[in-house]
Amino acid sequence: MIVVIVIAAAFGLAPALEVQEPTPIPATEAQRMDYFREAQAIWRTEVPASGQADTVRGELLRAVEKLRDESMRNGAANWDAGFDILLAYLVDHLKDPEVFDLATRTRTAAILDRLKSHKDPILDDAPFDELADRVVDWSRHYGAAPRTRNPALLR
Repeated sequence: MIVVIVIAAAFGLAPALEVQEPTPIPATEAQRMDYFREAQAIWRTEVPASGQADTVRGELLRAVEKLRDESMRNGAANWDAGFDILLAYLVDHLKDPEVFDLATRTRTAAILDRLKSHKDPILDDAPFDELADRVVDWSRHYGAAPRTRNPALLR
């Protein structure tokens, strides 16, 4: 319909309409693959088979995947204080103004706020993929920063 109106306007058959550009996709397919490969490398080298990671980026990625698994596989039925700790860890790091612009921080905050509503779990990979991308962005800025394990975290 818009195409017809724009063509008609071009020939003087209808008033010209301002056509808004669609919202750009945040990353190209090639960029998405770069994020995926970097996340995969962090996972392979810094996330242990069990227990907490020794690096911040490893623990951030582990947190994203733990929350994804609990939401999507269990419908957040087993949500407990451990998941709250993982979520708080993401909040503490993925809204860093040194790394992320305001639009990215706002979008990330919306996803993290939505995760807090665990009684209505997220059942879509896309928000978790986006959080994993933010972990990669954080990692590109800070690298493999060491972390101290949290004795209260048993997940």
